[in-house]
Amino acid sequence: METIPSLLQHRLLAAIDDPGDAVLGITQTSDPRFGDYQANAAMVLAKQRKANPRALAQQILDRLQVDDICSAVEIAGAGFLNFRLRSEWVQARVESMRGDERLGVPAPSKPRCLVFDFSSPNVAKPMHVGHIRSTILGDSLARVAEFIGHKVVRDNHIGDWGTQFGMLLLAWKTILIPSALEADPLLEMERMYKDVSARCKEDASVLEAARHELVKLQAGDAENLALWKEMIRLSQSQFDSIYGRLGVRFDVTLGESFYNERLKPVVEELLAKGIARESDGAACVFSDGVEPKEQDPFLIKDKEGWRDNPAMVLKSDGAANYTTTDLATLQYRLETWHPDEIAYVTDGRQQLHFRQMFAVFRRWLPEAAASVKLSHVWFGSILGDDGKPFKTRSGETIRLADLLDEAQERSFAQVSERNPALSVEEQREIARVIGIGAVKYADLLPHRQGDYVFSWDRMLSFQGNTAPYLQNAYVRIRSIFRKLAEAGVEWAGGGQILLEHPAEIALGKRLLEFGEVLPMVLEDHRPNTLANYLYELANTFHSFYEACPVLKSEGAQKASRLELCELSARLLKTGLGLLGIEVPERM
Repeated sequence: METIPSLLQHRLLAAIDDPGDAVLGITQTSDPRFGDYQANAAMVLAKQRKANPRALAQQILDRLQVDDICSAVEIAGAGFLNFRLRSEWVQARVESMRGDERLGVPAPSKPRCLVFDFSSPNVAKPMHVGHIRSTILGDSLARVAEFIGHKVVRDNHIGDWGTQFGMLLLAWKTILIPSALEADPLLEMERMYKDVSARCKEDASVLEAARHELVKLQAGDAENLALWKEMIRLSQSQFDSIYGRLGVRFDVTLGESFYNERLKPVVEELLAKGIARESDGAACVFSDGVEPKEQDPFLIKDKEGWRDNPAMVLKSDGAANYTTTDLATLQYRLETWHPDEIAYVTDGRQQLHFRQMFAVFRRWLPEAAASVKLSHVWFGSILGDDGKPFKTRSGETIRLADLLDEAQERSFAQVSERNPALSVEEQREIARVIGIGAVKYADLLPHRQGDYVFSWDRMLSFQGNTAPYLQNAYVRIRSIFRKLAEAGVEWAGGGQILLEHPAEIALGKRLLEFGEVLPMVLEDHRPNTLANYLYELANTFHSFYEACPVLKSEGAQKASRLELCELSARLLKTGLGLLGIEVPERM
């Protein structure tokens, strides 16, 4: 289905002489008293033509053909055109939406290939609270893109290579506690790493021994390779357990080690093309002077003025770094999937890294760079009540598994109190759905570039814009149909939707907005757009339910209202599912 803004825009363009390439936006009105949609076309064109915007709006209105869609079009303010939709037209659109598997979301005229790089935990370290945002945000964006109709590649870029493995290998051979490894592999590997890392700082001989183990690994030593692979296996097993609990999946999981053979050729080519040059024994990329200084990622300004801020692609000891690996990874992705866009979902502290890496790529492979959009989808931090990064009371990083456990336990306490008649197994399952959903929704609801304060009370509340509130809205709708069944009424659906009461019309309009909202999520990678829409939908449904009796109505009116209930429940379930959130059938 074509969206309402798209339909109105086509009619608008047909009423304008020579619109050129002007961007003539159609948006929802902020206040329904002034209509449903508005256009700024007259003001945009009047500015270009140096004309009176209200006079130009009248000229457009005189030629505009929207009588089949709108009951009225009015000129407002400086020259806005306000559109008020016909209720019978809305009714027909909702009827069409009911039979549409895509729920009114238009299929892309040209599906794109989108690669999402997200989560990216490090081998031998437990996933922690810092992995929440990347994992949940990346998963929801991938779900939305796939639903819209794009080809999606979910790529988990695992950290499985680097100097830390020399320390881990040394620790494995000297201080490993087998029983602890069996009980919790990642916790034991983390303990070993912290122990040896501290000793490396204090004792040069320990540091040298760790370097020796790393050299052996890089040279292909059979024992060290076997131990390294075991670390990866144990880590991946626990990663997969977390992903299973979160309902997150990946199409590809390739560690940094996969790209090792590509690193040397990348550096050699950058040097050969003059993009990188030697600096204090390292290979670095400096500013080429093309960008304005304020926008140049290879320059930085301090009190003494502008100075170089190069990107290192080869360390003085001959080792590659993140920039080198990311360039090699980007090259592989282009060769393998030919993507139209690659989105890197990481925290905001990596903004400079990606600005530099993207800039190096454009200079290195300009033709390839012209064919792909690179996006750094960065996000803010999760804070505690004290406004500092969210940690345990003792100041330790919170393990993600522990956080999910606590979410489910807190939710279980609520469910068992609210619904004691259910079996413990049912209560546990409902608590899982509510607890995990609450954590996800609390993370997706704020604008991704902002920080947010983690609050159990807020996220698990059944009041306000939370996952439990939306899940409960779905459950309440499903309870309507359970009551029908309990009364011995068999409901097969298929009744005509009739929008007569103002609350019915308002709900119909809100349902139709889904097709407009979902594509907006990908425009700036903002799932909070969908979250806020679902909250508005739930509120609009509640207003409808209070104003329009469903089970006490009769005949065609009852059939219509049941259809509206069914469609609202379907849309809530679909929308929450695109955020990676399940819905229970009872709470």
